[in-house]
Formats: sequence, C-alpha cells, structure tokens
Amino acid sequence: MKIVLLGYMASGKSAVGKVVAKKMLIPFIDLDAYIEAKEQSTISTIFKEKGEIYFRNKESECLKELLSSKNDMIISLGGGTPCYGNNMELITENSTSIYLKASINTIFERIKKETLQRPLVATIGIDNLKEFIAKHLFERSPFYESASKIANVDDKSILEISEEIITLL
Repeated sequence: MKIVLLGYMASGKSAVGKVVAKKMLIPFIDLDAYIEAKEQSTISTIFKEKGEIYFRNKESECLKELLSSKNDMIISLGGGTPCYGNNMELITENSTSIYLKASINTIFERIKKETLQRPLVATIGIDNLKEFIAKHLFERSPFYESASKIANVDDKSILEISEEIITLL
C-alpha cells in the first residue's frame, strides 16, 4: 500500500505523514528529504545551482522510484510535485492520494516566519506572500483536487488530521 500526501507548502504533509506512518506501522518518506539524500545537497542548493527544471526532473525520477517499490509506505510530496510532468498520473495509478487542503490564511500564517527556508518564497517578501499563495493555489488546485481523498486541515491539530486520514483510508 502506498499513501501519498499532497498539498501546498506548509499544509502539514510531513508532520502528518510521520504520525500516520507511526500509527499504521509503515515507513514514512519525505520526497524532498529523499531527493536531498540522493543528490547529497539541499533542495535550496539544487534550485540555486542546477535550476528548477533539473530539480523537477529529479523529483519525478525519485517519485517513480518510490511508487514502483514493493514496500508499503507513506510519501509526503513537495507542494509542486503533482503539478509537473505526469506525476499526478503516476500518483493516481500507484497509490491512494490524500490532499491536505489548507486555506490561504492558514498557509500564510504558517510560512510567513520561515520564508528563507522555502526556495520558492524566499525572494517574494512578506507583503506579496498572500497574493503569491493565492495565485499558486489557484494554479495548483486542479492537480490537488484530483487526489483520491481530501482532508481539510484548517484549525486542526496534527493528531486530529492524522486520525482523519486513517479514517479516510
């Protein structure tokens, strides 16, 4: 069984994924961490030194690798992963996908303090952040909404979201 958690950055994919994996007694893999280990570099550095296209190709390659594995696992994706190449097709065919749906305000509140750690928002600035999130969510929603299941994360704890996901499965 492969469970893929997708959604916008700061929607809680990694935090929730770890809890669900522990409760279900199956491995958890954060796709970004997996890529960093394979590339022996951080996502930020890969973006800076090799560019987004290189990163997106590597991301697709690693996703395909994980989804074709025989092992059960929970995979948390980067926010953009479902939107590139045929990633969403691969996810749909090879896993149960769950969209962690967060509102613009929830996302804004979560990432405004950590913009420097997130390559795509590091250069935007706090004043333009909400508009950036809204635009990105609008563009990415068709991909996210095609997930097998949807869990709304607004005003819920990691534990509450984790329990909801286990119930959805």
